[in-house]
Amino acid sequence: MGIIASIAIAVVGVVILLLLALEVQYRRRPGNKLELTAGNWQLEVYEPQRYLLVGELEFRNLTQRLEVMVPEIWVEVKLLSTDSLKGITTDARVIPRYKDAEPRADGYWEGHIVKREVSPIEIQVEIQGADLSALRVAWMRVHYFTYGPQGRIPRVRHVIVPLVFPSPADSKNWRPATNADVLPIRTHLLTHLDNPVEVVQRYVLPNAQPGDIVTIGETPLAVMQGRFRHPSDLKPGWVARRLCYLFLPTSSLATACGLQTLIDLVG
Repeated sequence: MGIIASIAIAVVGVVILLLLALEVQYRRRPGNKLELTAGNWQLEVYEPQRYLLVGELEFRNLTQRLEVMVPEIWVEVKLLSTDSLKGITTDARVIPRYKDAEPRADGYWEGHIVKREVSPIEIQVEIQGADLSALRVAWMRVHYFTYGPQGRIPRVRHVIVPLVFPSPADSKNWRPATNADVLPIRTHLLTHLDNPVEVVQRYVLPNAQPGDIVTIGETPLAVMQGRFRHPSDLKPGWVARRLCYLFLPTSSLATACGLQTLIDLVG
């Protein structure tokens, strides 16, 4: 009986080791590691009753040798305005631009396998209405599925494109402070399309004087540098869910997503 028990324990131990090895091997795999870039966007048509936004994006396979499929993709458009959106319509279309692509007239997306090469796509967003002057921002949520070793996983790429640009002359309200005067600079809604240096040159220089100090908030700077992560893209782990309670409620680390972002960056 003792020999049988020893054999059984040994078998169980071997099985556990095999399962652990399989889990370690699985965790080291890239899985559905596919990226959709925010892309370059242009306002191709800017008429009083019609806007046409055109974006050039890319699917990038970040795995070494795996293939990842994109079976579905569609665009949800949200307009931000200073007035009612009644009577304003949007229409979004995704057009494949990769090699051997055959765009369909009905707009249907045919499943595409992204291999090692980059797969470019084009997104057209048409906005129509009697008066579009109150529109400020177009927020595109590009929904897509990745299909690969990890299964069928929904993903979202957020893209924000400003539709109006204030004049540097709008920033006139100097505020007194200790040993200095402060001038808040009004800009358009800053996005990944902007460059910090160009923003300063466009909005700050016309109001600046020798000796002035220019400061930029860390959040808009991170957005311009493409270091923004939407909470839907985060998966808080065991550590983040528990340690976030140890921080002050006002801290960005007091949420599981905020702490998980830090863990992803520094471990």
